[in-house]
Amino acid sequence: MKTHKDLQIWQSGIALVEAVYKATSEFPASELYGLTSQMRRAAVSVPSNIAEGAARQGEKEFIQFLYIALGSLSELETQGIIAQRLGYARDCSFFEEIEALRRKMLNFIKYRKTVKRGSVEAV
Repeated sequence: MKTHKDLQIWQSGIALVEAVYKATSEFPASELYGLTSQMRRAAVSVPSNIAEGAARQGEKEFIQFLYIALGSLSELETQGIIAQRLGYARDCSFFEEIEALRRKMLNFIKYRKTVKRGSVEAV
């Protein structure tokens, strides 16, 4: 791997951002600075934290940023459930993307902890 852009979890995170932006574009205008903004920030936070962690020197730091990205993923999922319950989210296909990305990230973290490499060359 040369950069974070080569990581499958980062690529999936970018695809999730696109899906969330598309879904939230149909939310009521009154939610622009509320749920729409929160969901978009949480979605953007996922690949951003993966990228920042990959740029760090130590393995522990990288894993910590992956956990932060997981937290943002859970935050996004919760906000998506709220939007759905309020009747804002018609297209909830991003829920499947969230679950798939969560599995990939947990497996990647497990792999990184097991292999304990000093760089982000794996996967």
